[in-house]
Amino acid sequence: MSQDSTTPGSHANRVSEATLTRADVERLVAANAQGRQEALHFTDCDFEGADLSRLDLRGAEFHRCTIAETSFFAATLTHSRWVRCRGRQADFASADLVDASFESSDLNNTGWRRAKLASASFRGCKLTGANFEACTALGLSFVETLLVGAHLRGLSFRKATLQQLDFSDADLAGVDFREAVFDGGSLKDANLKGARFDGADLREADLSGVRLVDAALFKGATISHQQAAVLVTELGLLVR
Repeated sequence: MSQDSTTPGSHANRVSEATLTRADVERLVAANAQGRQEALHFTDCDFEGADLSRLDLRGAEFHRCTIAETSFFAATLTHSRWVRCRGRQADFASADLVDASFESSDLNNTGWRRAKLASASFRGCKLTGANFEACTALGLSFVETLLVGAHLRGLSFRKATLQQLDFSDADLAGVDFREAVFDGGSLKDANLKGARFDGADLREADLSGVRLVDAALFKGATISHQQAAVLVTELGLLVR
């Protein structure tokens, strides 16, 4: 741990401007548990490439931290908070992230396979290429977030209001969008095989790139006149 980090003491739960290894974090967790301190709080810390798998970091806060290629595999991260973090290719597979919140963070190409994400939230994040395969996701929410090329198969957004979500090129096979309201955002060139849109309001979404095989999926959904014209063009029909 660098000289800039906080040493154990009355504020042992708060660490700033430190480069941290697994051993450092294990010591902090142990000291914090022994002293029954508040949850750990990290500011401007560097965890890049660290193996933090299976650690108990429930309630921890990460502000402006670097977690690129960091492994949180099977870690306990319930009620954790992540603000303006840089986490390219971080691994959250099988982690417990119930009620966790991510804000304004770069999480491109991250892995969330089999993670517990019930009631977790992502606001203003970049999740391009992220893999959410087989997640437990009841109550999971995304707001103003890039999900370009993300793997979201089988997730449910039923009855949700989707604010400025870019699903361009994403794998949305089997996703449940029934009765969802799209407040902006894009479905451009997404894989929509088996997705459900019954009762969805798509009037504010970008539907360009929808293929003939996908058009039937929108049966029962509401679209605008302009979108209808785009869909007709995509189907290769001429309107005179």
